[in-house]
Amino acid sequence: QVVVRPAGWRWRGTGARSTHRKEEGAAVARAVGARLRGLREEDSVLLEALVPTARLPAPPPRSPAPRLLVALRICTLVCRSWGDRPQLCQVACAVGRAEVPVRHGASLPQGLDSSLQQWGVVAPGQRQALATRLQGAAEAAMAALLATEAELSPQQRGGTRARTDLLGVDFLLACVDDTLELVAISTNSQRCLETCLLADAMGRAVGEPPGDLPRLLAETLLHRAQCHLVEGKDILLIGAGGVSKSFVWDAARDYGLRIHLVESDPEHFAAGLVQTFLPYDSREHRRDEEHAERVTELVRARGIRPHACLSYWDDCVVLAALVCQRLGLRGCPPAAVRVAKQKSRTHQHLQRCRRGRPPPAAFAVPCRRLQSHGDVDRAAGTVPFPAVAKLEFGAGGVGVRLVADAGQCHAHAARLWRDLRDDADHPGIGLGWGNAMLLMEYVLGTEHDVDLVLFDGRLLGAWVSDNGPTRLPAFLETAACLPSCLPTDRQAQLVQAALRCCQACGLRDGVFNVELKLGPAGPRLLEINPRMGGFYLRDWIREIYGPDLLLAAVLVALGSPPVLPARPVPRGHLAGVMCLGSEHGPALGGGGGLEALRGLQDRGLVRLNRLFEETAGDGEYEEPCLSVACAGETRAEACLRLLGLCQALGIDSPRYPVEYFLSHFK
Repeated sequence: QVVVRPAGWRWRGTGARSTHRKEEGAAVARAVGARLRGLREEDSVLLEALVPTARLPAPPPRSPAPRLLVALRICTLVCRSWGDRPQLCQVACAVGRAEVPVRHGASLPQGLDSSLQQWGVVAPGQRQALATRLQGAAEAAMAALLATEAELSPQQRGGTRARTDLLGVDFLLACVDDTLELVAISTNSQRCLETCLLADAMGRAVGEPPGDLPRLLAETLLHRAQCHLVEGKDILLIGAGGVSKSFVWDAARDYGLRIHLVESDPEHFAAGLVQTFLPYDSREHRRDEEHAERVTELVRARGIRPHACLSYWDDCVVLAALVCQRLGLRGCPPAAVRVAKQKSRTHQHLQRCRRGRPPPAAFAVPCRRLQSHGDVDRAAGTVPFPAVAKLEFGAGGVGVRLVADAGQCHAHAARLWRDLRDDADHPGIGLGWGNAMLLMEYVLGTEHDVDLVLFDGRLLGAWVSDNGPTRLPAFLETAACLPSCLPTDRQAQLVQAALRCCQACGLRDGVFNVELKLGPAGPRLLEINPRMGGFYLRDWIREIYGPDLLLAAVLVALGSPPVLPARPVPRGHLAGVMCLGSEHGPALGGGGGLEALRGLQDRGLVRLNRLFEETAGDGEYEEPCLSVACAGETRAEACLRLLGLCQALGIDSPRYPVEYFLSHFK
């Protein structure tokens, strides 16, 4: 059968309708013609199939009275969530007689599981499978609508900022070839919202916890408001970074930020991507006080009045804090950023912080600063071996090495002091601060990153990721996964340790990346990066959880606490592996692997994060050039896909055993 009925915003599924057999073409044509002659502006006539409700074997009756055949209308409410992704908020069902359409408000709503059970779907697994299919169908319906909206002009959408944030989708269960199928019968907002809110209120009346709908909707709308809030804001950005920070310029355009960039390289590719480009050579960071004065003068001379100042580039975080202080902008005190930037100073400061249970000192690791071979001898008497020798202001794991005794430490220090003297020898790893080193105790355990968002010292958001085993004696990252494999209580330990260390150092406002190890006795700090996490972290957190760390950093700098998910739920799993030019150059370049990866990325099958345009450093000072990741509904699925990809492209090898790197993610 088919139905002829009026359609348009004023009808909302109401109005007289006529039902016809499909063979009655003439009658259908007359009914449509009659409707067309009476159309008003913005009305239309809808000819649609009449979907018969499925009839299932009913459970044994409790009484001899004849059973009433009923129909089930499933009402879903979907909201635009983080990253413009549809998310199912609530489901409510209405039950009515099978011979007439079940309308909104005709009966009190009830839950999906009990409705299916009452209707004859007895097996719990079958009910759960239907619930999963319903979620996918409802979210796909909204995704299709959002995709269509994105292609409309602002005038067609109803305004520049007009968009759909909340959508109701109604379903019937039909029976096709003895299989239950979900059929979407209408979309709306108001009626589904009314039904779902009524169901939520009814549940609270009998002791059920409140649903997530109000929170999810509030987070979505407040986040949208904050995106509008940053539009047109003037942001002074200190340091452009390299290819790995290319996302900054796309994000600034998308958020409508006016970037005024201070950068040492006058030929930097970002010069044409920002509102104002201010070339200024600040690579000698031991003179940052002087640089801050000159940058401030340069900004004022150009008539720039920034609303915020920050840096995403590790070398420039202290300079950015000094400029903030001189311009009266919000940011962490320069002294706090200096403590965090200098690794030995971080641990020595925390060792003096004895208040609290446990105190921040519990997370510090014994270490000593090395500026000469005499310092090595003195440090060997206080730091137990094996130990880790690394650059005091280093970044990216360059020059970090496990040393078994004082002799190995002397040899490593001699090579490093000979090869890495200043920023020209290896840009971007902190040599503008000098090439002093530190020797610190080697901490056993698994390695993790914690990315934090703090505002006025309060924790607003935290995300924990896991790192795979390194290729000792070096410490370059090999693999990672998000979300963490750890149970929630162990993740909570890492977050609390990272938070207490940041607070103890005086870092109270901003987005920070904290590297820790987790052993049987709890977390121990490796280092604090007083800026947003590097490499792939911003991209991964945005993909899995939704929030954008870049936007969060801008909002904090503007003095507005970012709206973040109160109860973040991962939308999948990511597992990734780092590629090195020395190991994977032939496979990725001449072997066509990189082109294949780009093709897979265009199809949404892999995630690539380019870290350098070409191989950075060589030998023991090499940095990863590319991060390759695969997604999955489970961690095992993501790891299996990644391993298969790496084996097919030659990334996996006896010298670079990807299977071993991923085996730790359990």
